[in-house]
Amino acid sequence: MLKLIIGNKAYSSWSLRGWLACKQAGLPFEEMVVPLYDQDWEKRREGDEFAPSSGKVPILWDGDCVVWDSLAIIEFLNEASGGDKFWPQDTAARAMARSMAAEMHSGFAALRRKHSMNIRQVYAPQQPDSDVLADLTRIMELWAQARARYGGDGQFLFGEFGAVDIMFAPVVTRIVTYSLPVARFAPAYMNAVLQHPFMQDWIAAANEEEWVIEQFEQPTA
Repeated sequence: MLKLIIGNKAYSSWSLRGWLACKQAGLPFEEMVVPLYDQDWEKRREGDEFAPSSGKVPILWDGDCVVWDSLAIIEFLNEASGGDKFWPQDTAARAMARSMAAEMHSGFAALRRKHSMNIRQVYAPQQPDSDVLADLTRIMELWAQARARYGGDGQFLFGEFGAVDIMFAPVVTRIVTYSLPVARFAPAYMNAVLQHPFMQDWIAAANEEEWVIEQFEQPTA
């Protein structure tokens, strides 16, 4: 059986992506949640299960096969689950979806650095920094293009829930947590993501966690 090791559900955005990918694949998997930055964190990172990723989460084991990094996990599970659950079937749509997922994977550093994920909080609106606003503007552009060109009658960026929605799911939670400004069309999409059964399960589990990391419990990170 697959084994997915993840960090705190309240805070770990990359873990959320890896977990959503496992749920989307529909394959049975064992979930192991480890508290980030607790007193045993450094020692735990040195263990054999974490060695391939240098202690980073998420990390997915399939027997002796190991894959880490959320986007790599998506691609691995796409192959393992038949290749029809993550990416659009249309070639042009799939090309755009892969580009958007890759841009999310490597970009938007200001948003990620200054507004860390914290699913359990909603803060009063504050004026975002200019670099965060630039990230949000680009995200709105991408969402609008995907919805206009390939969203069709579906609720998600390319109609059906898939890899791109998984990659942007933590962005949706950040926008809600920090009450960040979005385009008028965006709340409908964001609500679809948040109400997805997989996200509801994750949010419920995050709210039940007892771990608190003070550095992530501030209005701005």
